[in-house]
Amino acid sequence: MSKSSPEPGGGKVNKSQAIREALAANPKADSKTVIALLGEKGVKVSPTMVYYVKSKLKQARRKAKREKAAESSRRAESKDPVELVLRVKDLAREVGGIESLKQLVDLLAE
Repeated sequence: MSKSSPEPGGGKVNKSQAIREALAANPKADSKTVIALLGEKGVKVSPTMVYYVKSKLKQARRKAKREKAAESSRRAESKDPVELVLRVKDLAREVGGIESLKQLVDLLAE
């Protein structure tokens, strides 16, 4: 749970959101820089909290990347494995048998 700190104007500021905004403005900033930037604005955060928010941002990027890969694999041409096997068998017949197909695949892999 993120903690709030009193804002100089009297309201509350979400520390995690402040860290995310500072990191968005300075993506390559280390934790000490983020703490200093927020300190100038009157928001006191700990290094642990900065590390935690940074790790959550990285986790979200990894999750989005995995979801994108899963979606692209779902949109693959052949959705039925039986159909794929039948197409491979047909291709093997066209090239002169499974041994010939295997040799062709080995040559392509080099």
